[in-house]
Amino acid sequence: MIATRVAHLPTRSVRYLEAGTGHPVILLHAFPLNAEQWLPQLTRVPPGWRMIAPDFRGFGPSEPPEAVAAGTSMESYAADVVELMAHLDTAPAVVVGLSMGGYVAFALLRQAPTRVRALVLADTKATPDNDEARAGRERLLEVVARDGPVGVSREMAPKLLGETSRRDQPDLIDAVRALTEASTSAGIAAGIHALKNRPDSTPQLDSVACPVLVVCGAEDTLTPLADAEAVCSAIEGAQLTVIAQAGHLSNIENPLAFSGALQRFLDTIDVRAADSSPTAGRDA
Repeated sequence: MIATRVAHLPTRSVRYLEAGTGHPVILLHAFPLNAEQWLPQLTRVPPGWRMIAPDFRGFGPSEPPEAVAAGTSMESYAADVVELMAHLDTAPAVVVGLSMGGYVAFALLRQAPTRVRALVLADTKATPDNDEARAGRERLLEVVARDGPVGVSREMAPKLLGETSRRDQPDLIDAVRALTEASTSAGIAAGIHALKNRPDSTPQLDSVACPVLVVCGAEDTLTPLADAEAVCSAIEGAQLTVIAQAGHLSNIENPLAFSGALQRFLDTIDVRAADSSPTAGRDA
């Protein structure tokens, strides 16, 4: 069963979805979606694992627009996740980040490496935006200012899905649009600024010491296979899995393949030192 909870933290309240019991897995969503992106994985949690999927600030129905702080960054998203993990009193977690969630995972690893037991980097990259990508962010800021989340969903939804999904699963476009339109304009704009100004995570790759799985949709045109291969080759011992018939949102385009790869990776994680019964925290 999937539970929707709200954690009342010192700085803000965070909505998160939770399913399963046992060792923690933190699921970090893509831009411009929210925690419900992870519903396919939350409905089939492997035994012995507890999956927790938070909304980033301004994404999903978690906060009013005025709650999004100026200067939001990947570091501030990561700080929110660290605060949530402390609130829930989790043991070191397997952190799964897809797209923007991967950028947040890199920031989380910089801030609190002892909280990361293992890492899954899906449809993401370590490099920052180049000039062309930054110009695209500026154009998207104009869209959100003019048309709000509806305009952003119109622009982005088709690009997030692979060719096979657009052809064979047209309902996914509507699902992605609904997830995008649940966010606030302020949250989306803050996310765009965070994406545009994110640091280069490449220098930290060769120091990553935990187990790492890199995942890429075979039809991902936003962070294509070359980006995944670059991350994988720079991290000693990292594994690479390519998800067939999937684009940038591989976890929802081919959920069985994605969840299977995740479960196989979890089966390799040494959790003997983990607290198998983390407390639930103070939830509403």
